[in-house]
Amino acid sequence: MASTIEKIASDLAESTVTIMEKTGEDRLHFEVAEVLGASSQTLEEAYLTEVRVRLAGKAARAFLKEKVAKLAAEMKSDPNA
Repeated sequence: MASTIEKIASDLAESTVTIMEKTGEDRLHFEVAEVLGASSQTLEEAYLTEVRVRLAGKAARAFLKEKVAKLAAEMKSDPNA
């Protein structure tokens, strides 16, 4: 049963994050969670965890990309650094 919940939560989270990126609706995952919670609190919790993990991963990748860009700019302006 846990694998079914995890699979559904993961698929829904992936779809939601994709739609959020395309539409800019940054609170959409809460609306989906509300729909899920009406019939399955377990699925709602698994879904929210999956969404948080994906959003955290995106934030971390953006942070690292910015760090690399800053380092590259610093090295370009001061090759002896």
